[in-house]
Amino acid sequence: MASGERLRPVDLAREHGLSTQAIRNYEQAGILPGAGRTPHGYRTYTPRHAQALRAFLALVPAHGHQTATSIMQAVNRGAVEDALKIIDESHAQLLDDRRTLLAVETALRDLTPAAPPGPGVTFIGPLARKLGIRPATLRKWEQAGLVRPRRDSQTGYRVYTAADVRDAQLAHQLRRGGYLLEQIAPLIEQVRAAGGLAPLEDALRDWRGRLSARGRAMLTGAAELDTYLRRIAT
Repeated sequence: MASGERLRPVDLAREHGLSTQAIRNYEQAGILPGAGRTPHGYRTYTPRHAQALRAFLALVPAHGHQTATSIMQAVNRGAVEDALKIIDESHAQLLDDRRTLLAVETALRDLTPAAPPGPGVTFIGPLARKLGIRPATLRKWEQAGLVRPRRDSQTGYRVYTAADVRDAQLAHQLRRGGYLLEQIAPLIEQVRAAGGLAPLEDALRDWRGRLSARGRAMLTGAAELDTYLRRIAT
């Protein structure tokens, strides 16, 4: 594709199965550089625009639509360092997510078959502080069935046993991993009933696979973006 070749919106759209309106929307959002115009006012694009589109579409599965948009906007306004900073932050988030997964796996290795309810070991305030969350969050988790503290017969305070603390810690880790309350509740319920880790193996395998896919997508996105940066530098 020659550098001076003129392309129509449909030429860019056809390569990726997009609509011509999507191409116009990407241009208006700053994802693509501004298009040229014919004497009759029709948009014309170049191979530079085509590579910008390839870069953006490769960045989306790696960093998400919003972050990919911010990266391309920064590049197209000449703020390459800003774009690289955004990418660095996204890589740091992936690393943090990997550490979270490792923490969940480590926590699960320590889980043992459920024991009969024991004496209370803590209350809502201390447990919330230990997890770094608000007491209101623990109450919300209780409503969703993630934790089941008993009530002290004298004071009415919630009392969390060792098993309750374990469930709260597990819920906290899975929430950090991106799981919704309605996804976590049946997992914890199955762990309680089965007294083992098997119910979580599929979830952890899926989580690990999604992280690996993001990592691979980041490599692809980086390659396409580098090609675009080299093109606009010439």
